[in-house]
Amino acid sequence: MSTLMTERVTHVHHWNDTLFSFRTTRDPGYRFKNGHFTMIGLPSDGKPLMRAYSITSANHENELEFFSIKVPDGALTSKLQNLAVGDEVLVGKRSTGTLIPDNMLPGRYLYLLCTGTGLAPFMSIIKDPEIYDQFDRVILAHGVRQISELAYADYIENVLPNDEYMGEIVREKLVYYPTVTREPFKNNGRLTTLMSSGKLFLDLDQPYPNLEDDRFMICGSPSMLKELVDMLEARSFIEARNVKPGHFVIERAFVES
Repeated sequence: MSTLMTERVTHVHHWNDTLFSFRTTRDPGYRFKNGHFTMIGLPSDGKPLMRAYSITSANHENELEFFSIKVPDGALTSKLQNLAVGDEVLVGKRSTGTLIPDNMLPGRYLYLLCTGTGLAPFMSIIKDPEIYDQFDRVILAHGVRQISELAYADYIENVLPNDEYMGEIVREKLVYYPTVTREPFKNNGRLTTLMSSGKLFLDLDQPYPNLEDDRFMICGSPSMLKELVDMLEARSFIEARNVKPGHFVIERAFVES
């Protein structure tokens, strides 16, 4: 039996010259957990060309959504960025990933820390009503270089808080902290610097993280992952591994091309 499904593109959005997202149909039998990734791709020279992509849509939504960078010479992204409504995309039947609440020890504050397209899995998580039942506050911090790279900002700030079903709990518990490194903006600086200096927590009016209260999910570039892991482990936070819950989780399978 094939491990791939063929889905049809229903919407394409180009955020800027380097970022785009697209939605596809969703097989009624397809199941995944919010925060998971799957394989998506296109036929190429008679065989599928597949890459791992986090699922941006929530598991209760009728369509699948993916968020990607544009790589001019990328084997897959060079083709994906030219998708149009009606085109077909291959989607893996199996999803997996570590960025799920099941891997976290109980806590009060959940930090979703991401750079670039590392935002993708957290878009599904902040649309999950159950995450707000588990934490007093959910803090989504997204670091980018240019303001135009703050994809989904309007949705996070204006659409989701006014959602018919989730709006009230989102307004009460979700905090969005976008930060930019190469242009003047209300928040400036790399997430790693903002955390190590403590400015992130001062800006959010949050107590400095402690082992009892604070949990972290991290998705981004390899260098960002390493810096944040080193920072957390230096303060005795433990990464969830091998189904043993921890204080933080990272997505090691994140792929940018």
